[in-house]
Amino acid sequence: MYLICGTVPKKDLPLTLGVVKFLGPVISLDGVEIPCTQGTAALISAACVTAGYLRLSPPRALLVGDDGTGKGSRVLYDYLIKNISAMSPGVLLLHYMLPVMGLMKKVCESASKTKKRLFMIADAAAMYAAKAAGLAASFDVFTPDLSEMAFLADPDAMHPAYVSRHLFESDASKIPELVAAAYRHKNAAKMLMVKGSTDYIAADGKIVGTISEPDVPALEAIGGTGDTISGMAGAFICGGFRPLDAARATFRANRMAGQYAGATPATRIREIIEALPRVFDEHLEEWKKAENSS
Repeated sequence: MYLICGTVPKKDLPLTLGVVKFLGPVISLDGVEIPCTQGTAALISAACVTAGYLRLSPPRALLVGDDGTGKGSRVLYDYLIKNISAMSPGVLLLHYMLPVMGLMKKVCESASKTKKRLFMIADAAAMYAAKAAGLAASFDVFTPDLSEMAFLADPDAMHPAYVSRHLFESDASKIPELVAAAYRHKNAAKMLMVKGSTDYIAADGKIVGTISEPDVPALEAIGGTGDTISGMAGAFICGGFRPLDAARATFRANRMAGQYAGATPATRIREIIEALPRVFDEHLEEWKKAENSS
């Protein structure tokens, strides 16, 4: 099972667990429709499309509304602490949720008690909580952008807003240094997928791959194109891809979908997601063969 957990800016949404579907402009969870704009909804949409193409069971989502007070996030944490061991998903992806270190520690403790090893991915605020709580090494994948990479590299920062000035102003050419620092301070997951104008893949403190083609600059201006990466990566892992292969396929597919959609800064994220099946049809087998022969 692929379980995606997070909050959405829908104050009246109670904690809801169920199979999720991508319906173009919206995702549907247990009859509740949530606009596919950015954030967790964009992540789930990309996960649904990728899982569907791979003929996997649809992802399940555990979502709750949170208007910024953190009330919904605490309900979500509590449910995971009490139930994640029994649920025992194959892949657990944690996304937008108030970064509460103590609660994240309890989630990780419960996750460690699952019957089978749990593959854990964190993005956005869940990644902040994991890093700040000293739990980064418990996760298999983090998916930071440049500013979040600077946060992981800063041993003292508890949130990206408090990153040291010299780190926050780092440009993309400094990513290898930031990666090395994050691993040195034990603030990195087993693998990092760093999103940007050039995408970096790192493991064990080293850059093990970069993806820069096709170059689609407009993707940087479209909200949600980082979220789609996390969602796709989890689906590929569920589909049996090795983590490094999943990372490469994800970055390539995201870029190619932007190209196929003719992305401009005005393009909506769902248009990128809707281009993914064509990308997979035309390139996925080719990419898999290249990975198998390397």
